Amino acid sequence: MLKKIIISLSLISYPLTLLADQIKLNDNAPKTHVVVKGDTLWDISEVFLEQPWLWPKLWRLNPEVNNPHLIYPGDILRLVYDENGNPMLVVDKGANQGKASYKWSPKIRQENKDDSAISLLPLEVVAPYMTYAHLFSEDELEELPYVIGSDEGYRMTTKDFKVYVNADLEVSQSYAMYDKGEELFDPETEESLGFYVDLVGTGQAIKTGDMENNVPATIHVSSVKREIAAGSYVVPINDGQLLPSVFSMKAAKKSLRGSIVKATSDARRFGKLEIIMINRGAEHDVTTGDVMGIKRTSPGVVDTGDGPAYLIEASSWDKLTGSDYKMPEEYLGELMIFKVFEKASMGIILQTEKPARINDIITVPE
Repeated sequence: MLKKIIISLSLISYPLTLLADQIKLNDNAPKTHVVVKGDTLWDISEVFLEQPWLWPKLWRLNPEVNNPHLIYPGDILRLVYDENGNPMLVVDKGANQGKASYKWSPKIRQENKDDSAISLLPLEVVAPYMTYAHLFSEDELEELPYVIGSDEGYRMTTKDFKVYVNADLEVSQSYAMYDKGEELFDPETEESLGFYVDLVGTGQAIKTGDMENNVPATIHVSSVKREIAAGSYVVPINDGQLLPSVFSMKAAKKSLRGSIVKATSDARRFGKLEIIMINRGAEHDVTTGDVMGIKRTSPGVVDTGDGPAYLIEASSWDKLTGSDYKMPEEYLGELMIFKVFEKASMGIILQTEKPARINDIITVPE
């Protein structure tokens, strides 16, 4: 039987200060929930919680349980309260005798089961982006080896060709090849955040090369997203690409404030499960698993001689002489960070009330 990769949940510890935070149930939170195919732990938590990123406090386990299981479609989840009056979700044992129950935080696990367990985020949707999307500084790009040509002498190379690289590579090591994409800038400081690089193909080194004698290494191209050209950068497959198997989701620090600077789809508007980049990274104390709120400032308004008008429609004179308002920021949804660079980070949008846009504000979730 073919093995399927699923996201399972394993018990993890949380600081006492985090556990002390009080979770808030939705006013219309149901007493029970029947799990259906397509449900995720995040979706289910949204049904019950005002702050779904605090899902670990709802999906608590007895610490004496040594073999927690998974939640499956058809399971009935019941909202109960512990001895301190705190809410928690449990699988209704009476309605589901002998069936697997639930596990904790997401990590990759192999199972021989045909049915798909409920996951925090659908791995099959986010894995392609989480694995290969990357950001390099100009200095980092200058240090990377690159493709200099192919065995057929074509300008562009596709699958099953051999390409040559100006470096000594490790035989049998898999490599990714990237084209240099757009340079991203911080909209506030205009400082460069780095270059977004686009994956064009992957392959395996079959000859190590000897650059001391100007002999390039050889890569056999095994897969392509588009044609590989001379100048494409070459990076070991897992260099900077490894992700934690467990995301300890938590609210971002209260001091955080930044903006969305790119969507990997290059769409103008984007919603749930879109992969985006923000102008905050390790130097701003951003960490993997941080949940951030998405906000947008409402369109500006100025008082004119003819009454209030939107700034975008007002004349230059009205903008200069009129009285404008400090418009409120409206809450749109949340995203979770899964990869952190020095000055920027990559995240996945968990949910939005309306499509998000470039330059939308990111801050602590509400």
